[in-house]
Amino acid sequence: MDLKVLKNKKVLILGFGREGMDNFKFLRSLFPNKILGVGDRLEIKSLPKKAKKLIHYEKCSRRVRLHLGKNYLDALKNYDVIIKSPGIPPRILKPFLKKRQGITSQTEIFLENCLGKIIGVTGTKGKSTTASLIYRILKDGGIKVHLIGNIGKPVLQLLFSATPKDVYVYELSSHQLLNLKKSPQIAVFLNIYPEHLDYYKNFKEYVRAKANITRYQTKKDYLIFNSRDKIVREIAEESKARKIPLSRYLKREIKQKDVPLIGDFNLQNLAAAVEIGKIFGISERDIIGAIKKFKPLSHRLEFVGKFCGIKFYNDSLSTIPEATIVAIDTLKKNLQTIILGGLDRGQSFERLAKKILESKIETVILFPTTGEKIWRGILQQLQDKFSKRAKKKILPQYFFVNNMKEAVKLAYKFTQSEKVCLLSPAAASFNLFKDYRERGNLFKKQVKLLGKKL
Repeated sequence: MDLKVLKNKKVLILGFGREGMDNFKFLRSLFPNKILGVGDRLEIKSLPKKAKKLIHYEKCSRRVRLHLGKNYLDALKNYDVIIKSPGIPPRILKPFLKKRQGITSQTEIFLENCLGKIIGVTGTKGKSTTASLIYRILKDGGIKVHLIGNIGKPVLQLLFSATPKDVYVYELSSHQLLNLKKSPQIAVFLNIYPEHLDYYKNFKEYVRAKANITRYQTKKDYLIFNSRDKIVREIAEESKARKIPLSRYLKREIKQKDVPLIGDFNLQNLAAAVEIGKIFGISERDIIGAIKKFKPLSHRLEFVGKFCGIKFYNDSLSTIPEATIVAIDTLKKNLQTIILGGLDRGQSFERLAKKILESKIETVILFPTTGEKIWRGILQQLQDKFSKRAKKKILPQYFFVNNMKEAVKLAYKFTQSEKVCLLSPAAASFNLFKDYRERGNLFKKQVKLLGKKL
């Protein structure tokens, strides 16, 4: 969207979290005297402190119209342009919209107005690690690079300082890609699995949103993609961009010992970052040097430490069954205890149940509500005799818990020395925790606290 269009339009910022506040500050810088609307499902008392402070100042100047609380969507009809935060599903807006209203997003505004080059990174899993690796390689290679999006800063205020020499590594979720009409010059597409099925009508709509990362690319652009993923491969076949399929192997010059990431799945993330480095002409020596210095991100198969002889891993960001299956395969025979479960978003846990039965896992600790669903799946696998372990009728012991302290206490009780306990929920966190970070941090805190007492 051309920013000049907004000058004489009534604009509503819908959603007033971190991104919404950035949208507000950006528009206020562009239009100092413009009256702006702010809509959010939260009442003002429940908003973040920074948001309340910003609103208080604006109320004093009478340049803001507030639409807060359960009826916040009623105000949509009074605005020409709505800048929507990613977490608000478009389907809930439809009953409140008029014809010819414009709905846009921070991502769309940035892509259409940024003077620099944008590297977009998406995938159901692995995008944060890959975006961070790309950033590290480009930075060490002397590129003027910025890490933005889900993992970095909100982006709109960066438009004021953007130049053609700037490069932006943009981690893009499906919510940010939804309804875009422009794609980044360089796109990285890692994988796609069923997720956010409570947000989209169906998996097909989720795939369509992800495909926007390459849908509007031209012959001058690049698409780096996972050719082993059938859906990603099919999307790539429709792209006009120059295509670079990813390999899951390391060049001989990059030794496994130099890679500070565990799991074969991370080799693909690494390969994507290496390809970006090549596009920008960064030397192999600098690429390898950046990889060696890279620090793994928190909550992604993060080694918490060894306590009472037990090795603890925090994989709180595993919010889908496929990610937990990968974690189980990575830790393999030493994995004795796993902590699972969270918010039910309509996913199938059949493959995960089968994987648990086939593994060496002896203790399963389960959070609501998907904990019950996972355990029913394990029992069904046993009944149907899909695995060797099921045929022997050997079930892991199981416990249902409602808090992290209880889960970790059981993990200490039933995990032997030199074995592994893994938090890898295979589900979202919002029914019991603020987000995956809080869940992972509580796990680490309880592991360390109880470890000192035992």
